[in-house]
Amino acid sequence: MVLEDPASGECITLPEVADPGASSPAHSPRNRTTSTATVFTEPGCEGDFFTLRPITGYGSARLQLRSVVFS
Repeated sequence: MVLEDPASGECITLPEVADPGASSPAHSPRNRTTSTATVFTEPGCEGDFFTLRPITGYGSARLQLRSVVFS
């Protein structure tokens, strides 16, 4: 999934993986924005989190997520 020009400070739950009971989490995120991206293991920007730096931030297949917020 690609997020085009995401709003800053707004939690985005990824629709394809929003339901933990019905889908596996997304993985291997890449941050190509000029903002810091904080990815979360649960919908609604809850659960464990990891921060991806602007432009070059990325995570491996082990980094699983269901939501993200950009700052």
